[in-house]
Amino acid sequence: MNSLNPPTQKAKEGLRHRIKDEFVQAALLTLYFATWFCAIAFFSFALLREAAIPITPFGLAIIKAALCAKFMMISKAIFPLRVDTNRGLIKSIVWHSIAYLGIVLALSFAEAGIDGLLHGKSFLESISSFGHGDPIYIAALALMYWLILWPYLIFLGLQQSIGNQAVAAILFGSKPK
Repeated sequence: MNSLNPPTQKAKEGLRHRIKDEFVQAALLTLYFATWFCAIAFFSFALLREAAIPITPFGLAIIKAALCAKFMMISKAIFPLRVDTNRGLIKSIVWHSIAYLGIVLALSFAEAGIDGLLHGKSFLESISSFGHGDPIYIAALALMYWLILWPYLIFLGLQQSIGNQAVAAILFGSKPK
């Protein structure tokens, strides 16, 4: 018999739905990060008064956004967001934002190490050159990542607290009936 029994078919549909949902979340998170990173790159060029703004840094910003989105998805899987109604949304998010930032930074260091290995450098040498090896630069990068995470985490917390449809209605208006 070639037909699948109903529980197996339901399991496959559930898995298919989860994969599609993860893909959509990753794509939207990549778009969110890419918007921020491209805006920061554009600001940097404007600040430096570059005559011709090169396109390459924007492509790299989009690649970095995709990596950060993946790191964020991994962070959410390791340390899922839980909103405690007694503590409120902001207090519930503070520790998650710090944990997510730590995971994203750790994975960024690992990424730098792996990238170094691919280019013939040692892993430790590559990790030590992350952020140009400058603690102030790394702190500024961490602060920027943390500030970028906040709106996203507030959005997730609102979805968890009042539901997807309510958040969509608040942000985009309700659908006409």
